[in-house]
Amino acid sequence: MPTSAKTTDAVMDEAADRTAVISNKLKAIYKKSIEPVEKRYRYDYFFESPYLTDVEFDAKPMVLLVGQYSVGKTSFIRYVLGSDFPGQRIGPEPTTDRFTVLLNGPEERTIPGNALSVHPDLPFRGLERFGVSFLSRLEGSQLPSSVLRSVTLIDTPGILSGEKQRVNRGYDFTRVVAWFAEKADLIILLFDAHKLDISDELKGAIDVLKGHEDKIRCILNKADQIDRQQLMRVYGALLWSLGKTMSSPEVARVYVGSFWSQPLVNLDNADLFEMEEKDLMKDLAILPRQSAVRKINELVKRLRKVKTLAYIIGYLKAQMPAVMGKEKKQKKLIADLPNVFRTIMKKYDLSAGDFPDINQFSAKLNESKFTEFNTLKDSQIAELDKVLNEDIPSLMELLPSEKDTPESLRAKYSDPSRQEVAIPIGTAKFGKKEKYDANPFGFAEDDEDHYWALQESSERLRSAFEELGPQGGFLPTAIARDVLVKTGLDREQLRQIWNLSDIDRDGLFDFDEYVVAMFLCDAVMQKGRPIPQELPTAVVPPRKREILKSRAVGNNF
Repeated sequence: MPTSAKTTDAVMDEAADRTAVISNKLKAIYKKSIEPVEKRYRYDYFFESPYLTDVEFDAKPMVLLVGQYSVGKTSFIRYVLGSDFPGQRIGPEPTTDRFTVLLNGPEERTIPGNALSVHPDLPFRGLERFGVSFLSRLEGSQLPSSVLRSVTLIDTPGILSGEKQRVNRGYDFTRVVAWFAEKADLIILLFDAHKLDISDELKGAIDVLKGHEDKIRCILNKADQIDRQQLMRVYGALLWSLGKTMSSPEVARVYVGSFWSQPLVNLDNADLFEMEEKDLMKDLAILPRQSAVRKINELVKRLRKVKTLAYIIGYLKAQMPAVMGKEKKQKKLIADLPNVFRTIMKKYDLSAGDFPDINQFSAKLNESKFTEFNTLKDSQIAELDKVLNEDIPSLMELLPSEKDTPESLRAKYSDPSRQEVAIPIGTAKFGKKEKYDANPFGFAEDDEDHYWALQESSERLRSAFEELGPQGGFLPTAIARDVLVKTGLDREQLRQIWNLSDIDRDGLFDFDEYVVAMFLCDAVMQKGRPIPQELPTAVVPPRKREILKSRAVGNNF
């Protein structure tokens, strides 16, 4: 058994910073193989996407919230954070008039947009291209938060209807949304159950999300203010509107509910709203775990576009005459761009989805001189193919797969700094009462279903648990292991204590399991008691007892 434990420890140590390893390898791949091609064929100009910096590979997952005014974007953020944040504005009128970036930090403060865009540790330098007018409408909101330790949230101005509003902003709102969408790991579109109309500017914002459909989640908010029959109609109307607006055959996932801390107005659909909220919060909670996969995915998407651009520019350059009629030939090629794209696609066996928008690309070509374009460089294309066929697949092997053993799978998920996002937990808003809040002094011993012998110990240990820095309510394996090792008990005793305490066998300690582990260590060290073969029922946390019962039934078959 010690040998097995040692092997597991070795795997854990090797994989503790797996996400950082993948990020560093992606940086090296980009700098060596992709960035030179981008510069040669002016990717930053044609796709309006600046060259990537190291800080963008190291950035936390980003969540972008988009919606019309008064749909509850800021209230949703406040609900997820569990507190107010600097600069927050909530009201039925259009209150949020700027892009707000919510960041984790030691103290509460706001950061002006100009300072935010040049911060060396934040991935927002690319926003400088939108000018001072936009930067004056950009703000950083810093506060200490367990949620923001793992993700960055982006609140956006409420979208109004009418062309006038778009002009009055002083900057191109949809272009800014497109910039954030490219960087975001999750895009949340919020809709109010009472106003499903999709304005011109909202449609424009949704249009620029094309290519990011896998990131989009929709929320039908304030659904508790209508009854069940109305909800069915509103839900159907929203799906119909989205089907007309989003150019995708798949229907986006729509979460229905009331996403703030206030109790539901109408309890008809309370169970549905509770399940929907849990699903959405789970989507948010696992973002850090998927960070490495998302970074790889985004780089592959960018690589495909870079490769296609190289073929297009190389082809246009090759069609230009050596001496006479250059301007005439350029105009002819631009006018015949659809056929040019088809020719390149067939010649190089490319996918139509990797080509740029033909209208935007044509406008960019009109402002360029084909004679200044670079020719196609076969060695660079071969390098891009090598990245796709060899380098990226080798990186994917570092990610969890069905070939993993339980130990290696747990290790690949073991990033102590970013395990999960802490999410709001509670059922009071859904008209339910928490059993553990029924009596502030706990339950009597004769209440076998709810009594917990360690209730008083748990109250004393709460602050110690929080000081260890739980992520999403869990102590990562490495931290929990260190806590037990510091007790000075021998390895075999710690193995037995771990097996008894990790009741759900997930390799992590939640607060209840941490209390059980500390109780067992104290019983051995202070009172000299032997470690039991199994936990007494009164020591098992009430919410974990069903797990042990199910396991006992399974062992009988």
